[in-house]
Amino acid sequence: METKKLNQTNITISAIGLGGMPLSLSSRPPESEAIAVIHKALDLGVTLIDTADSYCRDESDKHHNERLIAKALKQYKGDTSQVTVATKGGLMRPNGSWTRNGNPDHLRKTIRQSYEALGGEKSIALWQYHAPDPNYTIEEALAPAKEAVEEGLIRYVGVSNFSVEQIKQAREILEIVSVQNQYNPWHRQPEFDGVLEYCEREGLTFFPWSPLGGSSRVSRLQDIPIIAQLAAEKDVSVYQIVLVWLRAKSPCIVPIPGASKISSIEDSVQAVAVKLSSEEVQRLDNKLSS
Repeated sequence: METKKLNQTNITISAIGLGGMPLSLSSRPPESEAIAVIHKALDLGVTLIDTADSYCRDESDKHHNERLIAKALKQYKGDTSQVTVATKGGLMRPNGSWTRNGNPDHLRKTIRQSYEALGGEKSIALWQYHAPDPNYTIEEALAPAKEAVEEGLIRYVGVSNFSVEQIKQAREILEIVSVQNQYNPWHRQPEFDGVLEYCEREGLTFFPWSPLGGSSRVSRLQDIPIIAQLAAEKDVSVYQIVLVWLRAKSPCIVPIPGASKISSIEDSVQAVAVKLSSEEVQRLDNKLSS
């Protein structure tokens, strides 16, 4: 598995990570199958697993994905010392919906709960503020993360769903090593709002969330002619073409495709061996824009 540095830290991560969300939503697989997916990812060299306190069915199920990942790592027979689990806090799941909560008291509490859910033995490698809450300033919302870094509960901090201006504000408060915004063939905002360019220039790792479009769109990738054509030409899946396209857009990009089946993570990991020429990337860009 190809590897990259997380920003300018001493943490090395796999070039493609595993998104844990599908393993904990209402449509989640049985726990044994979910753990098997995580174990297969580790077998294939994946050393980055992305999660969040809100990857669960609802508020009564909070931190489910973190607990699941911790259990899978504990049961794994191989070496897990190089595995980085990146989590997030700041979203709520009332009745299964998604709402923002940047209340500092809530974030202090959920950071500690994430620490415990992930095993409670070592610092959270990467904690990310899930989405800015307009009811609180970025300084107010990131104060608990700064405290947690000083306390040793968190090693590094990232942000998610942030604009360039908001990233700059966050970096005035504490060190920010990563940005996680939506980026896929249907949502190319990071290319045009300056976030991707800023991350590349400043050396921040960029994690595109929903890289394959999410559960509502992933099945429609086959219907995009240019993606289907390139997949046929290279004898790979349409999913691999999208992951390769994202990686080709910038060296700072590390896709984190979700998986709820072993076959899905097997397919995603194979994308590291696929290449797109600059001309093919341009063709794809042009067709997706038209």
